[in-house]
Amino acid sequence: MMESIKKALLTGIGLAAMSKEKIEEWAKNFAQEAKMAEGEGKKFVDEILKQADEAKRNVEDQVTKFTKNALEKMGLTTKNEVDELKRRLEELERKMKEGGRQ
Repeated sequence: MMESIKKALLTGIGLAAMSKEKIEEWAKNFAQEAKMAEGEGKKFVDEILKQADEAKRNVEDQVTKFTKNALEKMGLTTKNEVDELKRRLEELERKMKEGGRQ
């Protein structure tokens, strides 16, 4: 039963949106209300925090992918692409200056 409750609570991005402190507070309260032993309660809190971090990383990855796809569809360049073009331009300018000195 506990596993079912934990899985239900971790569904969606709600957990990913919570702060670490709020998650820890909620998990501790839940462990107390479920009358878990101290060791079991700590393990539960640690597991919830670990899964929350994973959920946050997954949300960040999805947002990054969505943003990249949107930029590509709009034909916009990324900062990395602009930085690479700047680097190449500086290199060409340097080569032109060196060629003019000889």
